[in-house]
Amino acid sequence: MEQDKIWDYFQNDGADSFDGSYNRLNFLINNCRENNVKVLNIGIGNATLENIALNKNIDIYTLDPSEKAILNIQERLGEGRAKVGYSQKIPFEDNFFDVVIMSEVLEHLEDNTLLATIEDVYRVLKKDGKFIGTVPYAENLVEQLVICPKCGEQFHRWGHVQSFNEKSLNSLLKRKFTQIYLKPKLFTNWKGLNNKGKTVAVINNIAYMFGIKKSGLNLFFEARK
Repeated sequence: MEQDKIWDYFQNDGADSFDGSYNRLNFLINNCRENNVKVLNIGIGNATLENIALNKNIDIYTLDPSEKAILNIQERLGEGRAKVGYSQKIPFEDNFFDVVIMSEVLEHLEDNTLLATIEDVYRVLKKDGKFIGTVPYAENLVEQLVICPKCGEQFHRWGHVQSFNEKSLNSLLKRKFTQIYLKPKLFTNWKGLNNKGKTVAVINNIAYMFGIKKSGLNLFFEARK
């Protein structure tokens, strides 16, 4: 898959691109702090979520198409808990997990893969299990197009092919899930910002406090089986 080429690079050679993800991923892990929950994360990134989960004694499993990224985390999780594979064909048995997490992943999936993913996430969740995660909020995909200097092909710089707002994400999730909760969230990586970036972040945070939806938001979702 073409997406594999993009993510194999970002998850290995370009892993520092995930440095600003801690607050978002920590928020998601804190939504799993129930007793004895078994959690699957789909889309390993640089394994920040897995490391947070291990430090908080969460029973974490992970799935990703990148063999190199999975091999790196298998040293901590073990081979049976970290597997190479795809969200539309999850290599775990039915009714196995209490929580499935997909953060900044759904926007990368073509329509058919996206629908198959929702079906398979539902399959591996236990009854009353929950599907949680984030997507970029109301992203303008055209604004992020870049062009290959060699072949001239245009592509989204992060490989996004979907844009979601509350209505479109709710429509997708309700195909299988109930008790759907959606909320735009702002996760600011203060540590990684220069002075100009901090000024912009302050403005965005004030706007967020007053309910003004600016660029840079994530749409958090939680859906029950």
